[in-house]
Amino acid sequence: MPLYKLIQLCIAISFSLISIAMAEPITDVKHHDELTVNPALTLHDVLEKTYARNPQQYMLQAMDGEVQARYIQARSLLPAAPAVIVRHINDTVGSNRGERQYEAGLELPIWLPGQRDARKNVADNAENTLAASRDGLLLQVAGVLRDAVWDISMNANYADLAKARYETAKNLQHDVERRYQAGELAKTDFMLAQNETLKAQDALVLAEAELAHAKHRYTALTGLEEIPANLLETLSTITELSDGHPLIREAESRISLAQSEYGLVNSERRENPQLTLSTISLRGGFDPAYNNSLGLSLRVPLDSEVRARPLMAASQKNLAQAMTDRERLRMTMETMLHEAEHNLEVTRAELTIVTEQNTIAQESLRLSRKAFTLGEIDLVAMMRNQALAYDAERALTSKQIQLQWDTARYNQAVGVLP
Repeated sequence: MPLYKLIQLCIAISFSLISIAMAEPITDVKHHDELTVNPALTLHDVLEKTYARNPQQYMLQAMDGEVQARYIQARSLLPAAPAVIVRHINDTVGSNRGERQYEAGLELPIWLPGQRDARKNVADNAENTLAASRDGLLLQVAGVLRDAVWDISMNANYADLAKARYETAKNLQHDVERRYQAGELAKTDFMLAQNETLKAQDALVLAEAELAHAKHRYTALTGLEEIPANLLETLSTITELSDGHPLIREAESRISLAQSEYGLVNSERRENPQLTLSTISLRGGFDPAYNNSLGLSLRVPLDSEVRARPLMAASQKNLAQAMTDRERLRMTMETMLHEAEHNLEVTRAELTIVTEQNTIAQESLRLSRKAFTLGEIDLVAMMRNQALAYDAERALTSKQIQLQWDTARYNQAVGVLP
């Protein structure tokens, strides 16, 4: 067989194999990250379920236990645990005249002036901090959830466009193949159309894979296999940060807690006085009878810098850290709000532009297809306009979704829950 005949046969076999492969797309990659769209499910419902399973709940439970412990300490009858005193004295080792002394007593700590109120204040502020921490965590979870659902929406849009592009390329390939068989187009046109279909198919596989990853991240975050049908949010009318912002309120509550702890340390600059009640049984030397009596003693520790200064310094450091965290958070939140406002403005402006571009590109594609059918332009020119139309549509739908995503991020920045 001549060499050129062999080459033609190999090319024909290759085209046949490609046609068989193209008949069944390889886009049915199996993933187990399917989500059911539930019209009755709201984004707020998903937020509550996501918040309930957040690992930070363990820390909140521990904080709640700490609050209850502080209340127990503040409401206690005594500022500290009492102590039992037992003492025995004899002269066996000394003169050995039979002297014996037995003493049993109870040592009771006494509240310092203002100490109980200071502990109650600390417990109240700890409870407020816990409530603020719960609200702050809820807002943080809302931010992660918002990004997760809009990531799914964006990737679903990419997958839909990629599928439409693949179907369009496949239809074009069939048309070009028909015209090639009829002798109207060259084999290079047919090969070009096949290559475009393969590129579209590859893009579809990647887009569906990214969508599957986004769905998996949502399921791992929420524990749900269903997603709300409506993800849209109304843009909040709040235009600036306020003290009612959950994260700022949490930071302020931590400052109040640190201030109350500083006040408690100041009231406990010295140890608690100790009141001791005791009973004493005493027998003298060479005397078989015991003399019983009651004892009362008061121990009053003095104020000393040795004890107070390290405690005061540590408390002041905690207060300074809380104030630093608040200011750092406020600067971060102001930056986030500024970026959210700016992103909304930019996305709106871009949406106007890409809308006009898409209108022009779609009309150009319509005319190109008509001209290609009539033989007025070649396949390369038509495919170039088709690619431009696809890019324009992708830009338009992406900006539409991005505008809603930016709306959600703006609401997140001003502390509004979905």
